[in-house]
Amino acid sequence: MAETKANKPTKKKDAGKPPKPKTVADAKERERQPGYWQLTDDEVLLRSPEPEDEYKTSDSWRVLRITSEFINGFDELATITQGVSIFGSARTQEGDDMYEAARETARLLAESHFEIITGGGPGIMEAANRGAFEASKVSVGCNIELPFEQLPNPYLTKSLSFKYFFVRKTMFIKYSNAYIIFPGGFGTMDELFEALTLIQTRKIRNFPVVLFGSTYWRGMLAWLTSTMLHEKMISPDDLGLIHLTDSPEEAVKFIIRICKPPKLTGKRVRKIK
Repeated sequence: MAETKANKPTKKKDAGKPPKPKTVADAKERERQPGYWQLTDDEVLLRSPEPEDEYKTSDSWRVLRITSEFINGFDELATITQGVSIFGSARTQEGDDMYEAARETARLLAESHFEIITGGGPGIMEAANRGAFEASKVSVGCNIELPFEQLPNPYLTKSLSFKYFFVRKTMFIKYSNAYIIFPGGFGTMDELFEALTLIQTRKIRNFPVVLFGSTYWRGMLAWLTSTMLHEKMISPDDLGLIHLTDSPEEAVKFIIRICKPPKLTGKRVRKIK
């Protein structure tokens, strides 16, 4: 029989590939298989559904997991009333000037009865948690599930783990009275500009944002002034939302001045000389 277009065997373009999962359980099982790149819950949530995606309606049920993550975070952090979040690169090594500065800044803040909150990982996060831990004060880590493993650093008195970035970011804002931003990458910039946006739009108020490391931040601040301000994309007052310093002592003094020190029975806030 002659081969025609009608009877010619066709090669499926997905031949050799595992079948597409039809349920959330199937998708989770496939993710656990060797050689499969592990998807984070954030990625699964944020990807666009395909026309034939038979389990796309599971997004509605995923709201329950998100809700439970909010509830757990609120419960675990309910006692944090004088938090200061410290951000910076996870790649900064012990012994680096910025590592030691973050460690000292966190120690001074902790001794002034502020609770230290970080992303819970290595680098600047570890340095800040270490400073608070060595002062025998509250040291909180809000870790995030990533495709590559990020273990919590060993200097935490309270450790939380989140699957969703936006839930974690809410915890930083809600339980912080100020941000200190050390040199870092995209994640650090994300936290910085989210805080500035919330302050500018008055979603949060009396919220100090300290940039630590004038050499690192000088170029960005110059661009904000020469381009963004010049083009009237922001106002001069918006630039006043940022405090730049190279001194742990000055950073702590600035935060104490803006944030009313905690009222502690029979105790006074430690003065920074």
